[in-house]
Amino acid sequence: MRRWSVVENHKPLQAIEYPDPEPQGTEIVLEVTHCGVCHSDIHFVKGEFDLGNGQILKVTDRGVKLPCAPGHEIVGRVVAMGPEAAGAAIGDHRIVYPWMGCGTCEFCTSDQENMCLNSRSLGTIRDGGFGSHVMVPDSSYLFAFDGIDPALASTFACSGLTVYSAIRKLGELRAGTPVLIMGAGGLGRAAMAMLQALGHDRMFVVDIDEQKRAEAIAAGAERAFDPRAGDPVAEIVAAAEGRLFAALDFVGNRNTIGMAMDCLSKTGKLALVGVGGGDYPLSLAGMIFKPRSIIGTITGSRQDLREVIALAQSGKLQPMPISCMPKDCANEALELLEQGKVSGRLVLEGA
Repeated sequence: MRRWSVVENHKPLQAIEYPDPEPQGTEIVLEVTHCGVCHSDIHFVKGEFDLGNGQILKVTDRGVKLPCAPGHEIVGRVVAMGPEAAGAAIGDHRIVYPWMGCGTCEFCTSDQENMCLNSRSLGTIRDGGFGSHVMVPDSSYLFAFDGIDPALASTFACSGLTVYSAIRKLGELRAGTPVLIMGAGGLGRAAMAMLQALGHDRMFVVDIDEQKRAEAIAAGAERAFDPRAGDPVAEIVAAAEGRLFAALDFVGNRNTIGMAMDCLSKTGKLALVGVGGGDYPLSLAGMIFKPRSIIGTITGSRQDLREVIALAQSGKLQPMPISCMPKDCANEALELLEQGKVSGRLVLEGA
C-alpha cells in the first residue's frame, strides 16, 4: 500500500510504500477510492493550530506521530476482513466514519464518539484517506450510500455531518428565519445546501471573494456581502429586517466572529465551526445586557451521518460542486485549497 504522508510539517506530502494491512478480529480493510480534501488537512500539514494569546497547539501534542497521512472524508471498497468481522462483504463500497474514539468512555458509549478525549480518528490522529488503504475496527464505522455519487458521498463524513450538526446546535429554526453564513468555501456551500434541505431559504452570506459571493447567490443565498465594503453589519441587519437569531462561522477568526456577534439579536446563537484561529475579546457585561451564545461544534455523530445520507437519498440535499483530482496530485490539491481557488469541494480519486 501507499500513503501520501506528512513526514515533516510545513513540507510537501511524500508518497511512502508500506506492507498491505492485515486485519485481525473484527477489523476491516478498505481500498480508498475517494477522499475529500478539507481545510483542516492544511492545518495538519502545517502541524499546528493558533489558540490565540500566543498559544499554539501542535498536532504532535494531540498524539500524532509522523509520518502520517491526512484525509478523513473517505469512501472505499472492502478488500479484506478479519476472521471475526461481520456486517460487510468483500467488494462493498462504503463511507467511512473516521471519528473514532477509545470506544469505552461515556462519549463513545452514547454515540458521541467524535467528542472522545482519547481520539483515534483517521486522518487527524492516525493515517487517513490520503493512503491507498485504511483499516476500521469493525463494520459499525461503515455506511452504505446507494444512489449517491461516491465522490460526493465521501464529503458527508466531514463537511456533511459537520454542517448538519452545527445547524442542529442552533436549535429549532422556524421557516423563514434568516441565517448568517460566514465564509462561502466548501463548508459554507455545504451549509447552504443543508439549510435548504431542512427547509430554510433565507441565507445571508459573507465572503471576501467576489466569485464565491456570486456563486453563493447562484446557489440560493438571498444576499452576499463583502465584509470590507461599507458597513456590512448595518447592511446585513437591514436586509434581514432586524438582527438575526442564527449564524454559522466557517472561518473562525476575530473578524468573522466579531461581525457575526454584532449581527445577532438577544438570544441569538453563533455556531463556531472554522478554525482560523486567534482569540476574540468578549465583554462579560455585554453578554449579560445582550445575551447571545457562541457554541463550539466539531464534526458529528454516526447518527448524524445516517441522517445526512438519508437526506441525500431523499433528494432533498442537493449536491454541491465537486472537482476530482488523482491522488498523486494531493499536494497540488492542498495548494489550490489554501489559495482559495476551489469552488465547492476537491476530492482525490484512486488508490
